[in-house]
Amino acid sequence: MGKHSDADIAGKTPRGRRQTLRNRLRSVVPVLASTAAFGFIALSAMPTTMTYAADGGEQTAGNQTLRAQTHVLDGEIVEAVARDDYKVVKLPPPPPKPAASAGVSSVYRGAPAAGTPDPGTAKAIAYDMVMARGWDQSQYDCLVALWNKESGWNVYAHNKSSGAYGIPQSLPGSKMATAGADWATNPATQITWGLGYISGRYGTPCGAWAKSQASGWY
Repeated sequence: MGKHSDADIAGKTPRGRRQTLRNRLRSVVPVLASTAAFGFIALSAMPTTMTYAADGGEQTAGNQTLRAQTHVLDGEIVEAVARDDYKVVKLPPPPPKPAASAGVSSVYRGAPAAGTPDPGTAKAIAYDMVMARGWDQSQYDCLVALWNKESGWNVYAHNKSSGAYGIPQSLPGSKMATAGADWATNPATQITWGLGYISGRYGTPCGAWAKSQASGWY
């Protein structure tokens, strides 16, 4: 047999084998530590968008976050639209106010100006009586318009169908006897009775004119 070196002999003994294993481990451990450190660094440096399988399909972590944020944003937008989706409803205009019934003021505006009456006429007598009662020119205008319509200021005006008589168209004419026995021929007597009737029933000549305009008689 050939000669063996001490190293060969040492490696063949149990003690020698253990020593050899320790030497190998000392050389491998630093390598493993370096590899583990490098792997940790590489793993930390990997992008967050690394793909992974979830729910049956591949998505990136970045995309997953973006979709979740977009979904929440969409929910807010839809909610805002639903909350602010009001309909502007225009209310119909209010119905026009009904025309005022023919009152004294409205009728007075429709009575034409009578002007200054000729002296000595029935209208001149009426004018003096109107002013004596404290009424103004407008009341005289209404009186002239009223009796123009009723009799044309004719002392002898007689309505055959109704029996009304005189300037104020008293019905019957004999009622005017309370103002004087000459009621059938005297304009002053007829006007006196007529103004008393108007004052007691309508207040003023314009009140009587309003009634006549509304119904055709007073």
